[in-house]
Amino acid sequence: MPEHPTRPYEWVGAWSEKRARLSPDAVGLVDATTGERYTYRELNRRANRTARLLYEYGVSNGERVAVLSRNRPEFIDCFFATGKTGGVLAPLSHRLAADELVRMLNDVEPELLVVEEPFTDLAADVLSHDEREFEGSILSLSAGDSDSLDESESRNRKWQSWKTALPAGDSPVESADVSMDDPHLLLHTGGSTGVPKETVITHGSILWNSFNTITAWGLRPEDVTPMVFPLFHTGGWNVLTVPLFHIGARVVIGREFDPESVLRTVESEDATVLVAVPAVLRMMCRHEEWADTDLSTLRFAKSGGGPCRNAVMEAWWDRGVELSQGYGLTECGPNNFTLPDGWSHEKSDSVGVPAMHVDARVVDDSGEPLPTGEIGELELASPHAADRYWRNPEESAETFGLSACEARGGSEGEQRGSSGGWVSTGDLGRVDDDGYVYIEGRKKNMYVSGGENVYPTEIEDVIADHPGVEEVVVIGVPDEKWGQVGRAVVEGDESLTLSDLEAFLDGKLARFKRPRHLAFVDEMPTSGPSKIDRGAVKAEFGDGER
Repeated sequence: MPEHPTRPYEWVGAWSEKRARLSPDAVGLVDATTGERYTYRELNRRANRTARLLYEYGVSNGERVAVLSRNRPEFIDCFFATGKTGGVLAPLSHRLAADELVRMLNDVEPELLVVEEPFTDLAADVLSHDEREFEGSILSLSAGDSDSLDESESRNRKWQSWKTALPAGDSPVESADVSMDDPHLLLHTGGSTGVPKETVITHGSILWNSFNTITAWGLRPEDVTPMVFPLFHTGGWNVLTVPLFHIGARVVIGREFDPESVLRTVESEDATVLVAVPAVLRMMCRHEEWADTDLSTLRFAKSGGGPCRNAVMEAWWDRGVELSQGYGLTECGPNNFTLPDGWSHEKSDSVGVPAMHVDARVVDDSGEPLPTGEIGELELASPHAADRYWRNPEESAETFGLSACEARGGSEGEQRGSSGGWVSTGDLGRVDDDGYVYIEGRKKNMYVSGGENVYPTEIEDVIADHPGVEEVVVIGVPDEKWGQVGRAVVEGDESLTLSDLEAFLDGKLARFKRPRHLAFVDEMPTSGPSKIDRGAVKAEFGDGER
């Protein structure tokens, strides 16, 4: 282990140690799957053991540990432990295919790969893949509770078990020389080529997002949340988990979180805050237990990951829960906006105004700011922005405004860029006269019909009000006369006809915005944490022949 150095900020990377000293007996983590509850004192001891493990496997000073697992306490241990060792945590989505994972791991080059038992077959496919280049040790993590292990699985795979490898000592460890500019997380996001990009999240990015979240949302030490996002997603860490750990509050995790279990957790744990994607919020308010669940402890709920329909928001408001929309992305935040005191539900379609330490602007294709009310690309600036994409200078330059030299980062990706400029979100937005920001959809999803720009989100919001529509995605498809026209892909009542839809939209949308085609799905395809997979919808319904 390295000697304890002298550095200006000894608290960087020492989150669990500091919190254990400030509120040792407060419960910081609840594992809903096992019922185990962990105080901050216990979390720090676990982090010390895990840090010793990481040191043994060389995960320090910028080296990486990759984790292929569901939400569980060991994932949290790795977050705190990499802070202590100066290592970098690289969570992997277990929803990806072996071909995708092997390319990501070749890029990340982890010293250690931790695999939870349900994903051993997937990991074995990755390790035996013809394109595998990365080396590193493998540890197997039991699918059971944190104190048990099915050793046969590790023997069958010839991988050592996490429990066997974990050192017994939980006393304080010597910590690494970590700065605010050093990476702490590599979080993957979609790439223009379809290959996930690793986004470099520094200690400073994490800290500033936590500041923004606490101040913008008024988080308190007594807050409790069910964490419904996966820990391979920025939502799993930076939406609420890290900010609540920062102030000594409580996070409830579980291997699986369906709408019924979230309702149950809200009531049993007296949850005070909830953030979820629109699909989960919709399923919760339509569940048979909705009316009987006590929601009185919830101070607020937020929707993120896509537009939340008015009917869903009204259902939560009717239960006395102040639900509003948020907006973020892996590359910046993700908590960028807040709502002023006394905000009106008339602004519910907006994501609010920029948070305390966030600037936002809307620009045209040449990067020039647009006047109030005009639609263009949303750009954000904040000290909580990510640093760059790992070993991806071209896309780093495009998103973060870095020069090719700045973004190139050398052969090992050690050269850091600057997150002090504007981050290009790829989303279309507009700002109203009161400074509220409205998201108009992805820039790449906009289509041109007869020379007019058409924004699918605007159309979807109107169609979603039809009583026969559960969910809708609008895409542009080829048309001989107009170039492109809209196709509404609907989950809902299949007796709905295009004529019915046109009659419903009459007077609500201009004629060029109304879909000329209609298709149905039994269920919308999803990706990530229950987000609608628009790419899959486009792939299936994007031709003009239907």
